[in-house]
Amino acid sequence: MDWVYVKNVNQYDGQEITVKGWVYNKRASGKIWFLIFRDGTGIMQCTVLKNEVAEEVFELKNTLTQESSVIVTGTVRKEDRSPGGYELTVKEINVVQIADEYPITKKEHGSNFLLSNRHLWLRSAKQNAILKIRHTVYYAICNYLNDNDFYRFDSPILTPNACEGTTTLFEVPYFDLGKAFLSQSGQLYLETGIMSLGRVYDFGPVFRAEKSKTRKHLTEFWMMDAEAAYVEHAQNMDIQEELIRYVIRTVIEKNLQELKILGRDIEQLKKADAPFKRMTHKESVDFLRSKGSEIGDKDDLGSADEAMLTEASDVPVFVEKWPKETKAFYMKRDGDNPDLVLGADLIAPEGFGEIIGGSQREDDHDILLERMEKENMSIDEYQWFLDLRKYGSVPHSGFGVGLERLIGWMSGVAHVRETIPFPRTIYRIKP
Repeated sequence: MDWVYVKNVNQYDGQEITVKGWVYNKRASGKIWFLIFRDGTGIMQCTVLKNEVAEEVFELKNTLTQESSVIVTGTVRKEDRSPGGYELTVKEINVVQIADEYPITKKEHGSNFLLSNRHLWLRSAKQNAILKIRHTVYYAICNYLNDNDFYRFDSPILTPNACEGTTTLFEVPYFDLGKAFLSQSGQLYLETGIMSLGRVYDFGPVFRAEKSKTRKHLTEFWMMDAEAAYVEHAQNMDIQEELIRYVIRTVIEKNLQELKILGRDIEQLKKADAPFKRMTHKESVDFLRSKGSEIGDKDDLGSADEAMLTEASDVPVFVEKWPKETKAFYMKRDGDNPDLVLGADLIAPEGFGEIIGGSQREDDHDILLERMEKENMSIDEYQWFLDLRKYGSVPHSGFGVGLERLIGWMSGVAHVRETIPFPRTIYRIKP
């Protein structure tokens, strides 16, 4: 390799190296000027001394602009006051391109301006940190599943029918076959995979056409769905808890610097790596009413309810055994109370809300068929799904993790639109 990444400069103390990247900032003072350099892996201060470089190199202080691309050669030395603890004493600067005047400066910019310039905003220190945490969260989820006997099983994005109702689907024409829909979940297809592989997961973009305007909603986002044969409700929650605690530990281990850049309360995040709380939907309703909520016996939890439920908790809370009216047709009923389903939502603390939804699935063919008929679902369209209950049906469970919401909690970012490179909302499809 003919250059060094900033994240690795500590391995070259006292040595001459070359780095390649961009001008993050600069400042001058008489016979010395400082180039704040970034290369994607980190930020480093480069010191340019008038009596140690060619005149044309020193005069670059007058021509280099923010985001100009440069190749810098110099000697690494430890400097605790510099970003990352090391500094480069410059010998040579080769300019790749002088950037035009950069539209994003240190002054305050409105969110609409920043989102319209998302392609440039991504270069900022905080957005860079969020993207690195996203990378870690994605691979932590995959690593946990891969190490626990789950196989990657990719479900289709184009589907002929809905997973959870047709009102929130994006419809697209599909050749001579009529219409198709962009997937809102890979779950139904994943259930086919467990009959072959035992435990499976998919990970990819999903689409919801509901016109939600909250800070927790996107119209295109990434979801990890997992399904497992011979796993029942309680064990399903155990797997989810182990997964999330593994993600927490991995982010703290690999992204400590990024968490600091974002001002994340790391101690609070560490506290979440402890046994999660579990309560029934009824218990949660009773608790919320005691705090002043007007939630009904069969209501879903709103954002305010989720925040209230976890405000005194350091760890996430499972809300389980929901009224059957609130959940999807495929969830198995509670053997002790058929009015409830064996499903659970995992609510993150600190106001970050639901990050996982899961359940045990109904494995009895006749029960599922009767339920689908009552809901006026097209049996022909779902016959393949019913077939799974005819040929070797077994107890099984699954869950889905919203990647962007989980990243939001890990990073402490309030609005989910900053946790994905290019957010798609009801008001935005550009850039």
